[in-house]
Amino acid sequence: MLPLVLIVAGVVACAAALVGLSRAGPAYRLGRTLSGAPSCAVGDVGAAALAGRRYVRVHGRIASEEEFPDENDRPLVYRRRRLELAEDPLGRHWRILEDEVHAVAFGIEERGDYVAVEAADIDEGLVVIVRESTGTAADALDRVPPGTPPAMPLRHRLHQVSAVEHAFVAGRPTLLADGRPALTRGSGRPLILTTLEIPEAMRLLAAGHRRLVRAATLTLGLGAGLIGLGVLLGLFGLLRVVPT
Repeated sequence: MLPLVLIVAGVVACAAALVGLSRAGPAYRLGRTLSGAPSCAVGDVGAAALAGRRYVRVHGRIASEEEFPDENDRPLVYRRRRLELAEDPLGRHWRILEDEVHAVAFGIEERGDYVAVEAADIDEGLVVIVRESTGTAADALDRVPPGTPPAMPLRHRLHQVSAVEHAFVAGRPTLLADGRPALTRGSGRPLILTTLEIPEAMRLLAAGHRRLVRAATLTLGLGAGLIGLGVLLGLFGLLRVVPT
């Protein structure tokens, strides 16, 4: 009876942990997808597309012939500006008021090999250090909906990718019309680009849910341990009753 109780308790703990992780929102799913994507050399993306591989992750230097400068004359290939209004005074939920994207054709280069990145498919999959300025609706009354309380939090967020950076890109390998390899979204997974190392990107994605993720991870480990202990005790009990 004890092994069964332990196994059931372990299953319940694992289920509770998975429910808790799901509440971390898309950020947790992005982190899990990025870290779990199989690594692929840039030069092998074309072969991966022909082989029907659904999702891969590459790493290399960002390359483009169409960079544009930011306010400090740094060459950019992608920039997204968003103006967001809080939906509650504490700023727990935000609504996008303005969303402006400026991007040029770019890709990832590694040892002379190149794979294009479908910039139009980058959305929530962009994981970079965000430059953010905050204020209230009173600071931009002409840009918020009529009737918005003046004290409601308002923020301006800037995401950008420089041509002088290295990046990890995870996506579905495909071939463009001209035969060049490219990475895009697909197979139910987003196109993810991060200029951070994978552990750092994971920490950034979990920043708003660290306690939840930590608790869920511990609970998942506890559940797995209970299941393993229950199985071992069950096997030990069976060995004791088997005649020698």
